Amino acid sequence: MEQPEQDTVTTNMPQPEPLARQAAEPATTGRLIFDVRNVSIWYGAFKAVADVSMPIYENEITAFIGSSGSGKSTVLRAFNRMNDLIPGARTEGEMDYRGVGLYGKDVSPITVRRRIGMVFQKPNPFPKSIYDNVAYGPRINGERNKAKLDEIVERSLRGAALWDEVKNRLKMSGLSLSGGQAQRLCIARTIAVEPDVVLMDEPASALDPIATGAIEDLMRELKSKYTIVIVTHNMQQATRVSDRTAFFYVLTDSKSDTRTGILVEHGTTKQIFEDPQDSRTQAYVTGRMG
Repeated sequence: MEQPEQDTVTTNMPQPEPLARQAAEPATTGRLIFDVRNVSIWYGAFKAVADVSMPIYENEITAFIGSSGSGKSTVLRAFNRMNDLIPGARTEGEMDYRGVGLYGKDVSPITVRRRIGMVFQKPNPFPKSIYDNVAYGPRINGERNKAKLDEIVERSLRGAALWDEVKNRLKMSGLSLSGGQAQRLCIARTIAVEPDVVLMDEPASALDPIATGAIEDLMRELKSKYTIVIVTHNMQQATRVSDRTAFFYVLTDSKSDTRTGILVEHGTTKQIFEDPQDSRTQAYVTGRMG
């Protein structure tokens, strides 16, 4: 997927009228990275997510919050076409990345995933050395020069705030690391291929408070270089790290007993938590609805 010239994607791109409530967007110097318009996601005959519209801006952290089953992770995976790997999954609507339709017939999902990396809920180091975990992506992309790989590994581990802890044991298995270190190794592995966007699906949910704090500090540092979208059940985490927040909600059809996720509200994190425009958002952020 060829990336269009940067100056063709600006915050002046016409925005569709969102179906969810959305506060007026504050002035931002960030460029529009994703423009999501009326996106629905199906698994076979089951409509998992309905009519999601939102912008995602460059060098910001956007948090997806909401109860289980509200479609947060499903929408997150749509940004790098991970849902394509699920039999029967399909995405309807428009999802543009820097002005290019992510689901265009000529767009390669593999190329999309090189530009839009993902860190999963549970740390998943490969059963390889720490070095080989980080070098894996660059090697797959054709890099064979040892000096260049050494440089990439060190830069990526430094970027993930892990270098000082592992620089003397790069030949040890990545599986030997603690949970927090393993998650930072996975982040290093993701940024080693120099993506544009990093998606994080509950990256700290399996970690203790100290490791969680380290991951949150890292996210704040990384947003100077990357656009980050996270899914989190931890509302305090959303308030600590994110610039914008999207609240998802489950609609239940009592007749068919089906549950479909919708985007209720999207805005700055301050506005969502201090002045929500929808009663359902207010109920969720104040703890009156789980």
